[in-house]
Amino acid sequence: MMGPGGMSMGSLAFDEFGRPFMILKDEMMQNRLTGTDAIKSHIIAAKAVANILKTSLGPKGLDKLMVSADGDVTITNDGATILKQMDVDHQVAKLMVQLSQSQDDEIGDGTTGVVVLCGALLEQAEHLIDKGIHAIRIADGFELAAQCAIKNLEKIADEFVIDINNTENLVRTAKTTLGSKIINKCHEQMANIAVDAVMAVADMETKDVNFELIKVEAKVGGQMEDSMLVKGVIVDKDFSHPQMPKQLKDVKLAILTCPFEPPKPKTKHKLDVQNVEDYKKLRAYEKETFEKMVDQVKAAGANLAICQWGFDDEANHLLLQRELPAVRWVGGPEIELIAIATGGRIVPRFQELSAEKLGSAGLVRELTFGTTKDKMLVIEECKNSKAVTIFLRGGTRMIIEEAKRSMHDALCVVRNLVRDNRVVYGGGASEISCALAVSKEADNIKTIEQYAFRSFADALEQVPLALAENCGLPPIETLTNIKSRQVAENNPALGVNCMEQGTDDMKEQSVIETLHSKKSQIQLATQLVKMILKIDDIRSPADM
Repeated sequence: MMGPGGMSMGSLAFDEFGRPFMILKDEMMQNRLTGTDAIKSHIIAAKAVANILKTSLGPKGLDKLMVSADGDVTITNDGATILKQMDVDHQVAKLMVQLSQSQDDEIGDGTTGVVVLCGALLEQAEHLIDKGIHAIRIADGFELAAQCAIKNLEKIADEFVIDINNTENLVRTAKTTLGSKIINKCHEQMANIAVDAVMAVADMETKDVNFELIKVEAKVGGQMEDSMLVKGVIVDKDFSHPQMPKQLKDVKLAILTCPFEPPKPKTKHKLDVQNVEDYKKLRAYEKETFEKMVDQVKAAGANLAICQWGFDDEANHLLLQRELPAVRWVGGPEIELIAIATGGRIVPRFQELSAEKLGSAGLVRELTFGTTKDKMLVIEECKNSKAVTIFLRGGTRMIIEEAKRSMHDALCVVRNLVRDNRVVYGGGASEISCALAVSKEADNIKTIEQYAFRSFADALEQVPLALAENCGLPPIETLTNIKSRQVAENNPALGVNCMEQGTDDMKEQSVIETLHSKKSQIQLATQLVKMILKIDDIRSPADM
């Protein structure tokens, strides 16, 4: 018998009664798990990954330190980053990594919670399989329970008014996201920066945010409190000559992708210089070309040249003499952002330069940092204020990297709130409320899926249990207390008070999460669990 590509899979044989059977090729060279053993091996791998992340959940969650093969150290409690940098071999563990990544790509936040929930669901599925319930019935029950939980989330969700002039609600939501990060000591300032950045570029009519207009720059040194939002562009370059002015006002920018140098022959011919006269002529031609280029830029009305390519010392000196400040070696993405911010056009040839193609900015200044005298250029007061730059500072490179990841999460949460302004309350409050709703619904189900419903409710409770445990509270006691109060007071905003200050009402504590994020967590985790439960046969090479 031939497989795909003409390879032999095995041979067909018959027993003494004439019944056919297959003799598979290289069967001894393969490992094979089937039925319940296959599902259980998947569940063990997924639980191992979930248990690693469980301790990183919540504001008191612990950080993980990862060392790459090159010796690079990363310290973070961001679920997606931890899993991305872990060296995972098991197939299902790799699916957990992809689950966290898809939550990060779609939502930007909740990457730890989605993995913890998935691990809890698979743990509950294991108990149900031990009771003798078929994996397909469990998967179908989980799917129905997830729909019930999402309906409950939509019922308990509150609507936030998104107003450009009053961004307090957005700041409160961003602060919740940043509360579990390393930068929580100045999370008020960071939340304001994130909200201001999103509001500057948000299109309130289409309810969308273009993240390409928000650039995040970072510089090691200084304190985290020195971070700021620039309504313009920051470029990690300085003026090409140290004697050029450090600050320019009412700037007209020529954005060039052509170099300040004489044209080179594009043929394979050589240019032979045989005597002094030839050399002098060549020097004169070069100088004349440089002067012509500078004159063309000046004639267009520009008083600053931003060049994607470099230029030599002679051209640099000529630019200084002609009082035309310039910046060289500016990268492609920065060039595009400067063009968007200043309303200028990117010019590929000096001959095409004209006054209409120049960008305009109110202020261009050079920043100097610390004793290293590192310099950066800030282009502010631009014509199109929709391009903004978040400038982060921090003591070490690791803190800077974690601050970047935290800022990305905060930006994503604010963007999600602009898209869908409904919120639920954190601290495990929404999970407990959904667990109660799913348990109640289980009583109305006459089929065997009611077991899956109750197990789904137990899995949802793993999130508040993990939160309480990470905060040093007695987990089961805390959970039972909040559950009974939610039922008695009919208040779905009661959750785990991780800071142990004030009330357990997460609405008053301003612990807020977007509805979009919570729904996505439940949907993605349930989809992956369904997929894992439907695998009953694993074939792998013997050496794996």
